[in-house]
Formats: sequence, structure tokens, C-alpha cells
Amino acid sequence: MILVSACLAGICCKYDGGNNGIPLIKELVRQGKAIPLCPEQLGGLPTPRMPAEIKGGSARDVLQGKALVVRKDGADVTENFIRGAGEVLKFCREMGIRCAILKSKSPSCGKGLVYDGTFSGKLVEGNGVTAQLLIDSGIEVMTEEEFKKIC
Repeated sequence: MILVSACLAGICCKYDGGNNGIPLIKELVRQGKAIPLCPEQLGGLPTPRMPAEIKGGSARDVLQGKALVVRKDGADVTENFIRGAGEVLKFCREMGIRCAILKSKSPSCGKGLVYDGTFSGKLVEGNGVTAQLLIDSGIEVMTEEEFKKIC
């Protein structure tokens, strides 16, 4: 079983109410080979919601209480992101999931590159909060771009 970002499965859970559906990932879910989850929704955030970015450090810093996840209006949503990441990890452990395909550049799901916390569209090296927690817990994480290259 594979975990996938729910937006990649065509579920309208992105911050703007849309999705990033990928036909092959939708098919994996339809066949029962993948399970879609949205960490931001699991953390209690609504859809749609204001965009958020990691500010003042990395996702690991967020998990250690040294950095924040803030909305574009400056509101702190760190607790929601940490709670959502924890729920995803708990689900993966309960289901024996060892691999995840997550949405690139997201402050929750991004792997390798995330936005820099200034809401300017600039990318920096790093991971989203959920991606970091899964990686640190031994779960293989790939982006949808990495998945497309191997399929």
C-alpha cells in the first residue's frame, strides 16, 4: 500500500480548493493500491484556506519547535501542520505503509524544495513538515515528479 497526497488523487483539498490530480495516481487509488490523505486537513485546517509557508528554518526546525508555519496573513498554523503530520505518520504505521508519493513544494508534503517563507514564489532546499516526519521515521518519500519518471 502507498500513501499519496490527496490532492494528487484528484481530491479538492488544496489551499485554494482545487486539486493536482494525476491520472496514474487516481488509478492507483481506484485499484486500492494507494490511500489518499491530506495532512493539512487532518491537522484541522479548512479547505479552502490561506496559503502557508515555513518561516525561520526548516521542517525539522518546525518539528523541534524552532521555526513556524505561517499563513500569508502572518497567522501561526504550526500546530495544525505538526498535528496533521503526526496523524499521517500514525496512519502509515497502523497500515504498514512504507512508501509515500507527496505533492512537491508544499509546506506539508514537499520534498527537496519548498517555498522560502516570504510568499514571493522563491524556492529553497528543504522538505515539508509531513515529508520530513515520514523521512525521519524511515518511510520512503517521493514527489509526483519522481514518481512520473519511474512510471
